[in-house]
Amino acid sequence: MFTALRLAENGISVQLIDQESRTAGRSYACALHPRTLQLLDEAGVAGDAIRLGKRMETVAFYENADRRAELDLSRLPVEFPFVLVLEQKTLEDLLERKLRERAGLEVRWNHRLADLVPEGDSVACRIEELAMDGKGYIVPDLELEVKKNVSARAEYVVGTDGQNSVVRHRLDIDCERAGEAQFFTVYELETEASLPPEIRIALHRQTVSVLWPFTENKCRWSFQWFRADAPVDFPEKDRGRFILAESQGNKDKRHRLERLLRARAPWFKAGIKSVGWAADIQFEHRLTQQFGRGRAWLAGDSAHQTGPVGMQSMNMGFREGADLAARLTRILREKEPPNLLQAYNLQQRTEWGQLLGLTGTLNAGSATDAWVREHCVKLPSYIPASGKELSLLLSQLGLEFECDGLHEVAA
Repeated sequence: MFTALRLAENGISVQLIDQESRTAGRSYACALHPRTLQLLDEAGVAGDAIRLGKRMETVAFYENADRRAELDLSRLPVEFPFVLVLEQKTLEDLLERKLRERAGLEVRWNHRLADLVPEGDSVACRIEELAMDGKGYIVPDLELEVKKNVSARAEYVVGTDGQNSVVRHRLDIDCERAGEAQFFTVYELETEASLPPEIRIALHRQTVSVLWPFTENKCRWSFQWFRADAPVDFPEKDRGRFILAESQGNKDKRHRLERLLRARAPWFKAGIKSVGWAADIQFEHRLTQQFGRGRAWLAGDSAHQTGPVGMQSMNMGFREGADLAARLTRILREKEPPNLLQAYNLQQRTEWGQLLGLTGTLNAGSATDAWVREHCVKLPSYIPASGKELSLLLSQLGLEFECDGLHEVAA
């Protein structure tokens, strides 16, 4: 939606399709980086988002009962020196409304890209219009079925269609793994006491957990599992298919959460008033071998995925969408050469190589804290920032990236 909004405001005719039936329900994405807030401000969305979300100016690192390090986002020399905790559904609702108001554009929900074929100076697309079909008599069994096929043609296709991207598959672009899959259980809960306004990241043995406060008495906890200890049949990350812990009784769910908190975050003293929902989610660490080719390009989870602690995949997706929209506008409106998109590919591959630890070196100074030095390889992926902001926050910990060829993303 954000990419479509940027294109439409630049005078580009856009069709926006989504196979879901509506904006997200429950989802893991709940935090916006300072750079993302700047982009949303340019789109006229940041003001409402900040009013509805919760500002976080501190990121604290814990190990067992000890507070080991912290980051002060208010020191960043940017317009929005904080992370905004905001549920994904709220953000998507704001974007959908802004699309209607500023661009007169409606999301075509229940429309799925089935195929695309590059043909010279355009792309031929086959789109499936979906509808819910009820089967059975006593208990209806609802299934999505193809209502009809629609043909369309576009000068360019932008695939922001998630980890199982049809666009990427049709382009025959593979992903490379950048580490083992990570398994997380996410809990949303109400607390008895007020929560401090800061993000808290808890390291415990070889796992990491993170606390995101939504309000004074509502938060989300994400707990990583050892692979050997993870519940069986962990689902892949998919915004449309969350496995809710309904099979457990509320008492069992609460006891499991209490055990995790005692082991991972003994400093958490806010108490548990109620547990709203829980989900088991698997996150891959991967990067597409190319961010597109020809007249079809990728942004967001269709091109990459990493763990949920730093919320980097979604936030980088906003930067990528802005960059793609700017480049496509220059190509379509100003008749600049299409090789601008090859530069987009190189730029994103370079930065993601750094974020995933595939390229670059992280150096510690002589005065760097011993605990930071010990965990420095993991820390960049835990910090809710990217680009210059990530480098500045790492410098607060006494760390510095060396990465040849890293450039700023032009938005």
